[in-house]
Amino acid sequence: MISFTEENYLKIIYKLSAETESEISTNAVAELTQTKAASVTDMLRKLSEKQLVSYQKYQGVRLTEKGEEVALKVIRKHRLWEVFLVNKLGFNWDEVHEIAEELEHINSEELVQRLDDFLDCPQFDPHGDPIPDKDGKMPELGYKNLSGIAVNQPVVMMGVAQHSTSFLQYLAKIGMNLGVNITILEINDFDKSMTINNGGNSNYFISNEVAKNILVKKK
Repeated sequence: MISFTEENYLKIIYKLSAETESEISTNAVAELTQTKAASVTDMLRKLSEKQLVSYQKYQGVRLTEKGEEVALKVIRKHRLWEVFLVNKLGFNWDEVHEIAEELEHINSEELVQRLDDFLDCPQFDPHGDPIPDKDGKMPELGYKNLSGIAVNQPVVMMGVAQHSTSFLQYLAKIGMNLGVNITILEINDFDKSMTINNGGNSNYFISNEVAKNILVKKK
């Protein structure tokens, strides 16, 4: 059996692994789990004993094939539940993460498959994140950060890289939702902040940090 905590660690290691080809440091895992490094080390040893990770002290950690399979199943459940909560129960996109964190640990493959079928097999969750299929395969993305787009290049908002409640509420406040057309009108040379239009009558000023966390594709 794999505990809820162990599943969370595997999910976090998967997330970190997607950002680098190097081994994942204990400190990086500790930062995301908000846990002391010593406690992380103990957990990594337990996961290694279960052959879910490849771990050597001072050399970092990577998921094994078995560990990646478990992580993808948890991610699949989490994102499917988010779709259900938003599309079927009317939650806002900033309200579903913590609820899905609880639901993702329900251990029933039949329930997950029926949920997937009920939702017509969605490929993306309400934040634009890809949903692994039953075999663990992810849809291709090819998105770019808004911060890397040139002035006057029309793009469509496809997702977010930051899922915090305050960030999602801020985006909703300025009308930045998935599917919105965005055009950058001006980029400030000093700090790379920018003025954008989101397809409406109003223009908005956003920071470079906000732009880095908005995922888009060219029209």
